[in-house]
Amino acid sequence: MQQPSVPGYSLSQRFLHWAIALLIFFNLLFPDGMNIWHRLIRRGQVPTPEQISSANIHAYVGIAILLLAAARLGLRFFKGVPAEATEEPAIFRLAARLAHAGLYILIFAMPLTGIAAYYFGIDPAGSFHADVLKIIFWALIAAHVAGALVQHFYWKNNVLRRMTLG
Repeated sequence: MQQPSVPGYSLSQRFLHWAIALLIFFNLLFPDGMNIWHRLIRRGQVPTPEQISSANIHAYVGIAILLLAAARLGLRFFKGVPAEATEEPAIFRLAARLAHAGLYILIFAMPLTGIAAYYFGIDPAGSFHADVLKIIFWALIAAHVAGALVQHFYWKNNVLRRMTLG
């Protein structure tokens, strides 16, 4: 199904993009509560209520990311997206499409693997979540930011502006 092309992202699409980004950065930069909880559980120790609360914050932020991402994906199909920029070579456009697909996959895979580990005790999901997916996520975020900056400063198009000011 071909998505409709629009001149820019809607305010709701931009809000969801930045809200999800901030929540992702929060969980990537401050996983300590979950890490401490996991270490205690693995050693057979009982976490304190404060440690459980700290782990819950990480989990609730992940669930919020999952719900907001579902809303964002729905808006993407309902409202459409701007056409891709054509100023750069085709290989860069392909790289951008692959990076965006990877980001969407990880935006869903990270919370789902975290839920599987935290709420259902599936340890391999937790290891995959905290070790493999986290590294790939950081790499794709770096590529995404670098791509946006190249679009803005090298090709001087409006790709970055479409997701910031509209």
